Amino acid sequence: MTRGMGAAMRRIHVGNALSAFGLGFTVPYLYVYVAQVRGLGAVTAGLVLAVFAVAALIVLPFAGRAIVRRGPLPVLLVALVTAAAGALSLGLASTAVTVLLAAAALGAGQAVMQPALATMIVDCSSAETRSRAFATQFFLQNLGLGVGGLIGGHLVDTSSAASFTLLFAIEAAMFLLLVVVMATVRMPHSPRIEGAPAAGRGSWKALLGNRAMVQLCVLGFVLFFACYGQFESGLAAYGVEAAGISTSALGTALAANTLMIVVAQFAVLRFVERRRRSRVIAGVGLIWAVAWAVAGYAGLGNGSQEMATAAFISTYALFGLGEAMLSPTLAPLVADLAPAGLAGQYNSAFALVKQLALAVGPAVGGPLGASLHAPYVVMFLLFSLGITVLALRLGRELTGVQDQPWPGKSRVVARGGAAEPVAADA
Repeated sequence: MTRGMGAAMRRIHVGNALSAFGLGFTVPYLYVYVAQVRGLGAVTAGLVLAVFAVAALIVLPFAGRAIVRRGPLPVLLVALVTAAAGALSLGLASTAVTVLLAAAALGAGQAVMQPALATMIVDCSSAETRSRAFATQFFLQNLGLGVGGLIGGHLVDTSSAASFTLLFAIEAAMFLLLVVVMATVRMPHSPRIEGAPAAGRGSWKALLGNRAMVQLCVLGFVLFFACYGQFESGLAAYGVEAAGISTSALGTALAANTLMIVVAQFAVLRFVERRRRSRVIAGVGLIWAVAWAVAGYAGLGNGSQEMATAAFISTYALFGLGEAMLSPTLAPLVADLAPAGLAGQYNSAFALVKQLALAVGPAVGGPLGASLHAPYVVMFLLFSLGITVLALRLGRELTGVQDQPWPGKSRVVARGGAAEPVAADA
């Protein structure tokens, strides 16, 4: 990595931390703010959460093309300003219409940030450094969300709308501060590993013609549906209804998930980056299958309440271990499957898949987790095993360099330049 790439990467990581810190201030308290503090009711609060997902699904298909044509930095700056305006408006809104419009702006801005920042990481990293770069991003995101949520929890007062206005103002300030930080980034050219398909016109038809990318998107949907889509909906409902988990224990479980990621992220990185990506993902499926089995014991076993609580917290911790293994694996793989110059579109497509899974996951898992306890656990245990099967199938579609870029020597193709041999670390 050159000095210029390193300087740009440091600013990108600062940006990831700031955006996550800002989101941590408001995300845990959004429902309470709309439903109770503003007195708009549970239906409007539910619509606000739905608007976040719908806004993301609308803008992401266009975001990819914009990143390809304009570059990730201009798109990121527009997204940040949009999100800042949405956050500040949400803190001042008092009617259902203004709350929904503000949520749409905030949701759209947040959604576009993800592929723009991911593409900037691709542009500022090489095949040898990309896994560590994305692992650092994931680490800082979780740390920022955790610290932001902790501080925000001490600032909010459900009897005072002004305290929530302050939270949203801080979130908007974080986005605007990030505009200042990122506006000074000088983006270098991105090295590309050999084995990616030749660049095309950037159409969605061309992307759908990439068999490996399509399989990765299917796998990604199942991953996000079976894990992230259940955290605060189906799995939480299952814990409360089937396992008798208290709200404080549920908070402890979420904290255990974040703590596991923070502690394990760099501990597992060296193990992960030396192995085939497809097999790492397959291993995550097995770990999550164990997590669901432990969740089954928590809700369906005959142990004490203390044992059930400990098992439930362990479930979230096991999910965190799997997440730590995925962060240096999935995003670099998306980048290595993209044709030269089209990383933005591929990142946006994968972000779209994630948003779809996060929209469908709670809708399916919530009712099941609350009422059909045994079928819920069995279904998602099978989904986790399905992750292992899909990952192994994906491995057959990948080139050796895409699946395991580390061993031996690989050839790195500079964007717009000639190929240069680069030795991978032993």
